Amino acid sequence: MVAEVNPKQAWKMLQENPNAILLDVRSKVEFDYVGHPVGAVHVPLQEFPDWQTDPDFSQKVIELLGTASRDVTVLTLCRSGKRSMLAAQLLEAQGYKDTVNIAEGFEGDPDENRHRGNVNGWRFHGLPWEQT
Repeated sequence: MVAEVNPKQAWKMLQENPNAILLDVRSKVEFDYVGHPVGAVHVPLQEFPDWQTDPDFSQKVIELLGTASRDVTVLTLCRSGKRSMLAAQLLEAQGYKDTVNIAEGFEGDPDENRHRGNVNGWRFHGLPWEQT
């Protein structure tokens, strides 16, 4: 079963476990232009324009991280925590033993004006991030 933590807990896990992997599954545009956590590995789960789940997503992760990655903690991140939960579940189905979804995601939930970044999320909590 996929565990779930908030961004602050995820950051603490990454600091305490240098072998843990932060996997950002947002689209390339989101990763590059909205920004991403420092040190994140990027493998998109879905891409514009069709936003269909990449059927090769798990294989791309395995190729990028190596088969040994199945034994390390993989924390998944997206905009709000929904796509990243799906990504974590897909990896778990491929034998990943410790998948963790980052609830709230990078941008967080929308506020009353439908703006993200004002309620919660990685950036809201002031955790390290960068833009390309």
